[in-house]
Amino acid sequence: MGDVSLFLETEKSKPQSAVGVPLPPSQSPASFTSATPKTPRTTTTPSHFIAPLPPPPPLACPVPGKVAIVATMQGCLDLEIDEEGAQVGHNHKWSNNPTTDGGGGPDAWLPITESRNGNAFYAAFHTLNSGIGFQALLLPLAFTILGWTWGIISLSLAFGWQLYTLWLLIQLHESVPETRFSRYLHLAKAAFGEKRGKLMALFPIMYLSGGTCVALITLGGRTMKLFFQTICEGTSSCLATPLTNVEWFLVFTCTAIVLAQLPNLNSIAGVSLIGSITAITYCTIIWVVSVTHGRVAGVSYEPLQPKSEVAKIFSILNALGIIAFAFRGHNLMLEIQGTMPSTQKHPSQVPMWKGVKFAYLLIAMCLYPLAIAGYWAYGNLIAQNDGMLGASYKFHGNDETSRVVLGLTSMLVIINCLSSFQIYAFPVFDNLEFAYTSKKNKPCSRWLRAGFRVFFGCLAFFIAVALPVLASVAGLLGGIALPITLAYPCFMWILIKRPQRYDAMWFINWGLGILGMALSFLVIAGAVWSIVDRGVQANFFRPP
Repeated sequence: MGDVSLFLETEKSKPQSAVGVPLPPSQSPASFTSATPKTPRTTTTPSHFIAPLPPPPPLACPVPGKVAIVATMQGCLDLEIDEEGAQVGHNHKWSNNPTTDGGGGPDAWLPITESRNGNAFYAAFHTLNSGIGFQALLLPLAFTILGWTWGIISLSLAFGWQLYTLWLLIQLHESVPETRFSRYLHLAKAAFGEKRGKLMALFPIMYLSGGTCVALITLGGRTMKLFFQTICEGTSSCLATPLTNVEWFLVFTCTAIVLAQLPNLNSIAGVSLIGSITAITYCTIIWVVSVTHGRVAGVSYEPLQPKSEVAKIFSILNALGIIAFAFRGHNLMLEIQGTMPSTQKHPSQVPMWKGVKFAYLLIAMCLYPLAIAGYWAYGNLIAQNDGMLGASYKFHGNDETSRVVLGLTSMLVIINCLSSFQIYAFPVFDNLEFAYTSKKNKPCSRWLRAGFRVFFGCLAFFIAVALPVLASVAGLLGGIALPITLAYPCFMWILIKRPQRYDAMWFINWGLGILGMALSFLVIAGAVWSIVDRGVQANFFRPP
């Protein structure tokens, strides 16, 4: 009995496992204090006839794609976390499933983020449709003021500058954790503050979108009239009762409103593709026709000399505004990127930048030949309010072959204007619907959405009829768009990314931002002067 008592006392003094099996010193309770929760000890008395069990080996949970934690000797705790699926909603506050649609919440109700199945091809189509168009036809007008050397230098500097700020915007799209800035206005608020950001960005964005749509109605209506006259040449019955300019504006507006009923930004990818193809085609046709026919008689390349030094300065500033307007479209880049799915493993900035690089390569291949060949062919003889299309009709409209080509060009311009109207109107559509959904906390009905778009089309038509001054408006639009395009992205990068003081990025962005703001004020002043100088002769409510 003494031996048995001595054995029991010895066994009680040893560390015990949860089932009463003695543990080796390396697995004493102290070694599990930080890894396992405390469990109640049992007082089972073992028999010396039962051999002690060896300690079980550590458990592992090699489950591919999951995170496994070895918590205790009894097993492992699997955290069912799919590495890819956990990041589907990365940087998106409201969405539950932004990969295929807008997800849950207010973002899913708005036309820009209603669908998130975009890709690099969609980005290229939308960027081309917004980045090239009728504004390219006005570039030779800037050369008539700036001349060869300064015209090419200004065009090249503007191209490089806006491409750099475009890269900044794409990087800033997901710069804050759990947030996607799918609208330019939202990024401005995050950088400058709620009130200041809205004050600085809302009016330029809405003015740029609305003003571009007004200019598109003006050009589209006039081009419809030219196309009708071209195909009806020599047919008296066809021209018996021609439509007025206002009526042509109305025809264009009604067609644009019908196309505007497509629900969201991704749904107009096909429209943007058609617009891109037509823009590249008619830009190429126009400069090829200009080069083929050669320089017109009496062409001069001397920069136009206004009456006074003040007039000369303002004319130069207006020319810079026209060049700036040729590269508008930054107010749509975040919206286009917002239509893409995004994860930490596959962020949206990668396909977006691919699409943008391809698009701007084609844009450069269109803008440079058009500006240089157009100025070479017509020089200072280009009409101030017509641009390249008007010059082509003026100097080559009597030739039979050229008339067929010009008729085709006019049709392509009309299609491109209708396509560009859609993408530039979407920020306005989105803002109108946001005002409704934020108040009512429910999505717009189909009929209310259609009503908003009809209202905007009618408003743009009214302004187009009241202020039909395309060239001067182009300079003003360019001046107002300058901060959005060239200045704000630099300041937003500094405020959000916070680069180290006095390093290269800090100096570059501060310098470009300040220069962009100063240039914007000067260009707006030059455009206003141009409107006062030439707009007095415009027939308000009676477009020429």
